[in-house]
Amino acid sequence: MSKDLPHILPSPQPQVEESFAAYQISHQFYQEVKTRSEYQEYCGWYNTLAERHRQELKRMRGELNFYAIFRR
Repeated sequence: MSKDLPHILPSPQPQVEESFAAYQISHQFYQEVKTRSEYQEYCGWYNTLAERHRQELKRMRGELNFYAIFRR
């Protein structure tokens, strides 16, 4: 039985580390792509909202201010 033990060897560690490094790099890449796309989506939403608020402000400035009548 002790003769069989020297034949049991773990897999070489450098291959495992290289495989894990490749997985880690690809995972980081996809995380970066996801983060950037979410940021671009947020920027688009923010610009749309800001434009809508600018239009509302422009419209409000053009309306008659009833409160100004009572303050004078």
